Amino acid sequence: MAHHTHQHHGGGQAHHDEAGLAELLDLDAEVLGPYLDEVTAWVGQHAPHVPRTVVDLGAGTGTGSLALARRFHSAAVVAIDRSALMLDRLRTAARGQGLADRLRVVQADLDVAWPEIGAVDVAWAASSLHEVADPDRVLRDVHAVLNPGGLLVVIEMDDLPRFLPDDVGLGRPGLESRCHEALAQANWNSHPDWRPHLAAAGFEVTAQRTFTVEASPAPPSTGRYAHAYLRHIRSFLDGRLAADDLGTLDHLLAGDHPDALLHRRDLTARGSRTTWAARRP
Repeated sequence: MAHHTHQHHGGGQAHHDEAGLAELLDLDAEVLGPYLDEVTAWVGQHAPHVPRTVVDLGAGTGTGSLALARRFHSAAVVAIDRSALMLDRLRTAARGQGLADRLRVVQADLDVAWPEIGAVDVAWAASSLHEVADPDRVLRDVHAVLNPGGLLVVIEMDDLPRFLPDDVGLGRPGLESRCHEALAQANWNSHPDWRPHLAAAGFEVTAQRTFTVEASPAPPSTGRYAHAYLRHIRSFLDGRLAADDLGTLDHLLAGDHPDALLHRRDLTARGSRTTWAARRP
């Protein structure tokens, strides 16, 4: 996630609890955000030498926007999202990091139309391209606004975040794997291999890389992140997960249970992301 969503905010479905999702995105950034330094360094190897304008498509609360601003010191960053709440959180974070003067926020729904933002040198779409209704049209829109030699970076989550040991001391071992299997069967966070789509839109795919994401040792906020994420998916698992597994999950989410996520010391935070770099000739 760093995650990050962003047009429809999150794992393959439209969600309406924007405040809860904003909290989840911020916790994802707090726990797993350091991997973005590695990703943006890799982007810097493929980007135009001195990019002047960078756009974040589906910026959410702005983890990617601010990481790009830190990496490309002279660039103006345009953050696009359809959520006013998310963009307000982004403005606050930018002020806190001293980056507000280089950030422009644009409230727009990419399913409706491409916003008027001018020419772009680097475009970034992290866990957002698979959320739009017509990604091929959006890719053509991005191609049209990129300057010749400009770069598009697409990032997708390969593995959903994992937090739990196999045996949590409650119920049957393997709870988290069964949660992920249920989500996968419903195409949660599903995305294609973007290479043929990028080529069809006129891009040259110059690189592809998988980044392993792991917080080790897990920071103190991992329990809050795990709680926010599993709470985020809990209602979706009704009817898709066995009753005993749902009961175990509810115990983990209960703040007053001694084995609850907020009290555990055996959590980790791990996952992986695939990244495509594509250039406009």
